[in-house]
Amino acid sequence: MGISDDFIANGFVKVRAAPDEVGLAAQALLWRQIGLSPDDPSGWTEPVRWAADLTGEGPFGQIISSPALARTLDEVCGEGGWLPSGSCGNIPIRFPKVAPADDRGWHIDLNVMREDGSWAVSGRPATLLLLILFSEVGPDDAPTRIRIGSQRDAAAALGEGVHEHVPASQLIEAASAHRPLAHATGAPGEVYVVHPLTVHAAQEHLGARPRFMAQTPVFLSAPLDPSADTPLARAV
Repeated sequence: MGISDDFIANGFVKVRAAPDEVGLAAQALLWRQIGLSPDDPSGWTEPVRWAADLTGEGPFGQIISSPALARTLDEVCGEGGWLPSGSCGNIPIRFPKVAPADDRGWHIDLNVMREDGSWAVSGRPATLLLLILFSEVGPDDAPTRIRIGSQRDAAAALGEGVHEHVPASQLIEAASAHRPLAHATGAPGEVYVVHPLTVHAAQEHLGARPRFMAQTPVFLSAPLDPSADTPLARAV
């Protein structure tokens, strides 16, 4: 299957946005940002440390502005269907060999902004999700869990309403519980383009090296219209 077919069937697709060395260069900057060392595990005392790319400069810009990523977004959303992002956004760094954080519930990300500026969950989302890898992520390295095809369950459960995050998460967790799992494994510089209604969750880090992965929204030009002739719409 091609990119479009994979995205429609599974609710996500992986793309090589930049070479390994670009992802690793971004990782080196993130180590500096959080003030820890890849060679000194004594500092790895928290399950998650948050970092961020707010400027899209250097290796971060090479990834988020990658022509390969842009082509994939064009294919998924339709040309002109998405707005270029200026940065890789928030970056949770997960550390091994410490008690896991209590943040591993099934959910979809906040995907629509209310008139008052607050964010909520809707079956007519205005964003989609990118998972950007800055480290090698194997099965034990806390790869994000993805319920394959769950975007259809979430769309049916949420309808056209706007929901608070916690009750929406409970609703879609139950609706998608029968779906098989995929795991967001891969190499530095690879990106998962994830349907905004695909149900996913973090998990405990059972490996040996910290996992670096951004999770950033890409704004759509208009909220999802299920009748549109794009893979984004046909996926639901």
